[in-house]
Amino acid sequence: MPDWQEWVGREMRARDVLGPRLAAQWCATFDRAAPPDTAMPQGIHLCLCAPDARTGDLAPDGHPVRDDDMTSFLPPVPLPRRMWASSAMRFHAPVTIGAAIERTSRVASVTPKSGSRGEMVFVEVDHETRADGVLAVSERQSIVYLEGLAPDAPLSPPETDGGSFDPAGWDAHREVLPDERLLFRYSALTFNTHRIHYDAPYAQRVERYRGLVVHGPLSTSLLLQLAGAHFGENRLASFTFRGVSPAICGEPLHLVLRGTGEDIEMGAFAADGRQVVKASATLA
Repeated sequence: MPDWQEWVGREMRARDVLGPRLAAQWCATFDRAAPPDTAMPQGIHLCLCAPDARTGDLAPDGHPVRDDDMTSFLPPVPLPRRMWASSAMRFHAPVTIGAAIERTSRVASVTPKSGSRGEMVFVEVDHETRADGVLAVSERQSIVYLEGLAPDAPLSPPETDGGSFDPAGWDAHREVLPDERLLFRYSALTFNTHRIHYDAPYAQRVERYRGLVVHGPLSTSLLLQLAGAHFGENRLASFTFRGVSPAICGEPLHLVLRGTGEDIEMGAFAADGRQVVKASATLA
């Protein structure tokens, strides 16, 4: 398999404006009141500078087609399944309503690997988001490409016969039920056309998930909001998450955190106790 090292260092710039309409739609999606001032809660950057590929340029999975054209930002990895594996974010300044946004993205590494899941390729991308010229968020995102699955492969995650999540021992706990309406609205906010989030037959038959998959950034947004409710808005200096297992639409999701200062542990768990997201954070 090629190593695609010629893609390392490629950059892409995108511009946006955090207008009142997007701010209001973000708040409505999460059943939140408008912020008391112009500073939006942490996580809004995930909905800015969304991809704008034409419909005719989308692959069967809904992601933009990848090719070996010199203008292509991401390498043309032929593996068909793509997931947002992890991110490490640093928050430098709040993003305010009305701000002009510029995001610079750079391919930091492309790493082919082999493992129990077959051939894989990890692509790390560094993003810098500026609001009115001021650095607001820096982030390293890790994308993983995986081999396709056989039509009779077991559905993921597997059904369990029992088990439950116990929030004892955590300082804050919130249970949410991500349903089709929430997934649709989050896809709309981020202009995300990956079919695992809205096309149940595709998610089950092609990518072999048990149902529609909750977006990794959606789980991240919910965890950031838990931190905002517990510590106060725009208090985090850093946030790191790693996807452990798929969260399935229509199934309860338990969001938790404990600790403070430089040692905050966070996570998302399914109702049966299966961990969905591992995360950590620090306070500014």
